[in-house]
This record gives sequence, C-alpha cells and structure tokens, in this order.
Amino acid sequence: MHELKIPRVYQQFRDNWTAHKQDLLGAYQARQRSFVPNLLPEQAVGFSAEETLAILYQRLGEKAEAALAHADPDVAASEVPASIRSPVAGRPDGHWLKHTNMVGINVRTIGSFWNAVKYALTVPAIHDSIHLLPIWEPGVVGSLYGISSWNLNTEFYSPELAQARPELDSVEKQLKVVMNLLHAMGKAVGMDVIPHTDRFSEIGLAQPQYFEWLQREGTQIVDHSANLHHEAEERILQFLAVHGPAVPDQAYPPSWQAFFAESFPEERRLEILFGPATDRQGRSRRRNQQVQYLYAYGYEPVPATMAPPYRGIEVDPNTSYTNSEGLVWYDYRITHPEPMSRVFGPLARFKLYERVDDNANWEIDFQRPRHEVWRYICEKYYDAQRRYGFDFMRGDMSHVQMRPAGVPASIDDTYDILRAVKRYIRDERGVRHFGYFAETFLAARNVMVYGDEVDHLEASDADATLGDLQSTSVGSHEFLQKWRQYDDLGSSRSFTPCFTVITGDKDDPRFDKYYLAGNVLRLFIAYFLTDMPSYVALGFETRDIHHAPAPNEHYTKLYVFQESGGPKATCGPYVWGRNGSQFHALTRLRLYADPVYPAIAGRSTRWLIHPDPTGAHRHVAWTQQDRPDYVIVANTDTQQGIDNFNIPRIPGLAAGQTLALEFSTAGTIAGPDTVLRLTGPGYKVAHLDPGEGRVYRAAPGS
Repeated sequence: MHELKIPRVYQQFRDNWTAHKQDLLGAYQARQRSFVPNLLPEQAVGFSAEETLAILYQRLGEKAEAALAHADPDVAASEVPASIRSPVAGRPDGHWLKHTNMVGINVRTIGSFWNAVKYALTVPAIHDSIHLLPIWEPGVVGSLYGISSWNLNTEFYSPELAQARPELDSVEKQLKVVMNLLHAMGKAVGMDVIPHTDRFSEIGLAQPQYFEWLQREGTQIVDHSANLHHEAEERILQFLAVHGPAVPDQAYPPSWQAFFAESFPEERRLEILFGPATDRQGRSRRRNQQVQYLYAYGYEPVPATMAPPYRGIEVDPNTSYTNSEGLVWYDYRITHPEPMSRVFGPLARFKLYERVDDNANWEIDFQRPRHEVWRYICEKYYDAQRRYGFDFMRGDMSHVQMRPAGVPASIDDTYDILRAVKRYIRDERGVRHFGYFAETFLAARNVMVYGDEVDHLEASDADATLGDLQSTSVGSHEFLQKWRQYDDLGSSRSFTPCFTVITGDKDDPRFDKYYLAGNVLRLFIAYFLTDMPSYVALGFETRDIHHAPAPNEHYTKLYVFQESGGPKATCGPYVWGRNGSQFHALTRLRLYADPVYPAIAGRSTRWLIHPDPTGAHRHVAWTQQDRPDYVIVANTDTQQGIDNFNIPRIPGLAAGQTLALEFSTAGTIAGPDTVLRLTGPGYKVAHLDPGEGRVYRAAPGS
C-alpha cells in the first residue's frame, strides 16, 4: 500500500504531541483534564504497554494496580474492590442510558481489548459509556455478528500486554483487566446481545435443537418440518461414529437422544465434537468437516431474516458460489417479499417458539415458547456480564417483531428475547443497573416490524434506542423531521431515542453523503442536548470527507467482516482518517464542553426554537427547563448563514439579564452577538454561520 499523504493540520498535531507531550500528559495525570488533549487516537493506540501503564498509574494511582491484580474472570465482577467497580453500579435501574454519551468501538479496528484502554485516553468524561462491538469468536465469514462460539475472540489478545504483565496470558484475563480499567476511568461498558449465530456455529452444531433446520436438494427446499433438527442430530452422531471424537478416547452417549440431552453437559459435547477450547484452528477444521458431512445430506440451519413477512423462504437459483472445499452454496430469498425484506445467509436465528402444523406454511406458534432455548440464551449472556462486569446490552436486531398482528395486548416473559435477557440479568440475577440500548430504526408501521416499532420498544423494555438520525444529512428536511420525532418520543414514551452522530455501521462508503458537512455540529448538539443520549463511533474524530469512496481500509464498517475478496474485502489494518481540521474543531469543543457538562447533565430541555419538521427554518435554540443557565443556539443549514432572528423570551431570566457568548464552533465571534440583551420580543442574534453552534451563559444585567 502506498504511503498516505498527511495533511498539514494533521501533521501539526503529530508535531505538537512530540513537542508538548509531557505538558499534555501532565494535565491528564494531574486530573486537570479528563482526557489527554491534542492526542490523536492513532498515536494513542500506538503507545507501548509500558508507556500506557505508566500513564494509568499516574492518573489512577492504587486503582490501576487493583484493576490489574483482579484479572480472574471466574471471580464475579460484583466481587472486585469497590474502587474498580462500574461507575453506574448501585443505580436502581438502567435509566441512566437515557442520558449517556456513548462511544462505539469495533475492537477489530484497533487490534485488541487492551488498545481500547489506550483509545480511552483520548475520550473525555462527557463520553461516560463505551459500547464494545461483539467480543466472541466469529464464524465462517468472519463477521463479528455471526458468532461461532461463546469463546472470546482470540484476535483481541494483546501479546504486548502479556509481555509487560506475564500473568495476563489469556484473552479472558485481558478483557477482565480492561473492564476494570475502563470502570476506573469512569466509563460504563456494554456488550452486544445477539439473538442469532453463524449458520454453522459450534453453538448450533452442539445444540441443533435450539435452531430451525431445512433440507435442500440442489435449488429446492425438500423439507423444513418442525423437528427436522432430530435428523441433523442423528447425522452428527454418525459423523462421530466415522471420525471419532475430537479428543481421543473420550466416551460419549451412543444415541443422539442422549448426546443432545440437557443432562449431557454442553462443555463435554463441545470438546467431543470440536476439541479443546484452546485449539481454535483444530476446532475450525472439525467444524468444517461436520459442515461437509451435513452438506452431503442437504441439512442446513434456516437463515435469519429481517422485516415483514420474515417467514417463507426459497433458494435463489441465480446466486450460487463454490467454497474452498468445492461445495456449492446458494443464497435464499423471501418468497413474497415486502420493501425491507432481507435474508441473512450467514446467520441463523435461535428457534424460540414451536411451529404451527409442523411448519408446513412457515408459521410460528407464539403460544408455545421453547423455554429451554430462552433459558440457555439468558444464562450465556448473564455469564458474560458476571465474569466481566458489563453494564448494559446493545440489543442487536431489536427491530425484530414477527407477530403479524403486532404487539399483543398482554406482554409476558417470552414476548421478546432481548427483553428476556435484560430482565434475567437485572431481576433474577440482581444486577439492577443493567440497561438495554436497542438497535432500531424507528421506521413507519409495518416496515421493519409487524405493527409499530415504538410499541415494540416499550413492550421489550428498552431504556434507549439508537434510531436512524445518522442516516440523514445535517439540516435536511429528513434530519429535522426525525429530530423532532425523537424529541417527542423521548417526552411521551418509556424509552429515549438517541441523537446519533455516527455508528460503525454507517462508517461505510454507501453513507459518505451524510457526512460531507455538519460533522462538528452533530457532536455539538449531542453534547448539549442533555435529555437525549448520544452515540459516536471510534474514528469520527479524524474521519476524512469522502466525496468519492475511499479504499475499504478507511471504513470501520468493513472491519465488522473479515473477507479477502469481494466488495467487503480489507487488506491490512484500519487506516485512520487524516482530517486534522475536524480533530482540531472537536478537540476545541471537547475542551469547552467537558467541564461544563456536569452542571447540565441529566437536566430536561426547554425548547426556545424547536426543530422544525417542515424544514421551513433550520435554526434551533434551547435551554434548561428548571433554570436557564446556558442557552444553546445552532444553525443546521450547512450551506447558508442566517441573519437577524430572535431567541424568544426565556422564562426564569429577569429582564435585565444578558446572554454572554462562551463558545462558538465557528471560533472567535466579535460584534453585537457577543452579548445578547432582551429587546422587545426576545434576544436578537445578528448572524449565525452555516453549521454553527453557540453556547451563551446567562449573566447579570449591566
């Protein structure tokens, strides 16, 4: 790969770090700053383990040593010293998610769990939570969301950390330490809860009864009966008879009924089928052998689907590919698709309910939940929470609601699997602060779910939801419309939509058009709109403006996958953006907002100028509901400035009080806009630049 040209401003930050490293680190270590200012994330991730540990010891003192000393994942997170427990431990529920400012980290882009700590050095306290994208071993196509087993992904092991601290010699110990350190740094941390696996995961092959199966001959599905998993189980036992157990001389039950019974421990079954958990390559070879064996008889787990009608699939005869073993595979499609219908060929969803009429018409019997599957999923995710101390779950595909009649009148414990996981961890296991952050799009009725997605979120007990604001351009009609809709939902529903800046899924060449302008304003609004949570993905700090698609290595989304060919292929490590101007603007914003935020955190918003869903005007203004300490003004039009408009009278401000300018994303502001006085109907603003955000502080009158 050719050497990337480094823009001047970006290089200046590099040079500044070299020249002023000790001063910048000193401000952080002395707790004068909550993050290391002017430190590029790319530089932070490049720190040595020894350098990082030295910084942490200076900043955290005894907490750092406690975090490193309590590395045993078999000791519950609730039993570590109080100094390194979660900053939200003790909260009565997960409602803190309604106000959090979250950072999403695709660990594959930075290489290891340990590097998440280095990256966190650049993240100010205003970002009080971190979402780690899936942490488990991926399956055949390498997708982080197609998990193969409950083993942690050994890609995320750090040899350099093990060299610096030899006792941290497993990925499990390293994640435990990383969680301790992130908690000590003041960050709550979340994991993905995923209601599906890789189609041929170890999980599915060890528990075929927990999934739905089909039998295919060529391009025809010849059987998809409700209990077809029994035939798959018989074939797997035949495979063992032919090839023997993966660990020689291991005895196992001779019948498929006994081998796949709950009384035969999953741990033993996995070892016999695949081998020791420590031998990832050996397990992968055995899994491939079993897939080939099942393929010869046409048995496959049914692929996961999205959006109505969900059910009813057929082979797509026009899309086949041959894998390295010479097996011909086909994609599937919905037989009677609607606009958002999708089939995810690499994934298989857990079979949570029995089927109607032996699945003759692909119909789910929601009155007959398969309780053993629900319990299995809940216990697996609780085990991860208990071992590592996760504070919340990001529910993958929270936008799945398959009942054609919509949300039922009565909600029970088997309404939704993500709801069940949250409630199991919170209520049955007593982790009261554990919250649920839902991945939904807040689409119109019957588009992504049957019925109303909003009703589904309430029924599934979500605390907050991602929404889809990131799929709009700042200042567009769609942006203002969604923003106003989300504000209304937050004030009228039991969950709160998110003011999302960018997600890892949207850091993709298909969505470049949404980030051509207004990027600094997105984060500005996210910081000061305190009654909505926010979400921003790693890499946004220096993300380049892409007027044409860049190579795949510049997009974090492409590192969700692990493909060597095709449109999603990546060659080499993630390439950080070189947008020094954006990094400068965001650093300046963070240095101002971080010390101000504690004074306004969690306080409700009083709108002075609402987001206009008609798009007729694009400026907004708000303050705090209880006491107007700060007034925030923004022009979401990224092309045109706005002249001579009024901020209406503000309840709680005396007639003689003024609004004194404290911060502008545009830099230094001179003239009449530095101090606003009440004149007639309101406070007159002479001019706002395109995409400019400002903060005014209520001050005594002069």
